[in-house]
Amino acid sequence: MNEEKYYNPIKEKLEELFHKKGKDIYLEITAKKGLSEKLKQAIPQGREITFVFLKKKPDIFGYVTKDTSKDLVVIEVKEKIAKIDYIYQAKLYKEVFDTRYSFLISLTPITEDIKRLCKNTYNILHSAQDAIYCFLVIGYFNPENNDFIDWFEENPFENEIYWK
Repeated sequence: MNEEKYYNPIKEKLEELFHKKGKDIYLEITAKKGLSEKLKQAIPQGREITFVFLKKKPDIFGYVTKDTSKDLVVIEVKEKIAKIDYIYQAKLYKEVFDTRYSFLISLTPITEDIKRLCKNTYNILHSAQDAIYCFLVIGYFNPENNDFIDWFEENPFENEIYWK
């Protein structure tokens, strides 16, 4: 399975979910081509230094427009979350860009081992600077029906705390 061919369906489905929450979202597929000028403008000054140190870019990157500011969104896609490194890659993007909305998306079901690891090691999905409305979640996107089937720790689109 080639995860790249699912970037666009995942991007479109997340845009739909954000719009249903009344959020104006802008997303780009950035894995191969990098960030457009429009997206670079949304990154707070000083955070752009991050790109000097990152060897890879997030698969999908964007922002939600909020009054006069922008809340960053990062999405990392994996065929299967088979290594803890994948979780920490998504967390790295979350922390260095100080994103409000962070997603690690798997194209196969989230294993019980991953769920137990994250439940028993709280800091894996959470960061010290997290505000109550920020999150990093793991989602299972079913490639057969182009929809999200499962979320861990929770479906962020069902918890109103994230959308205030």
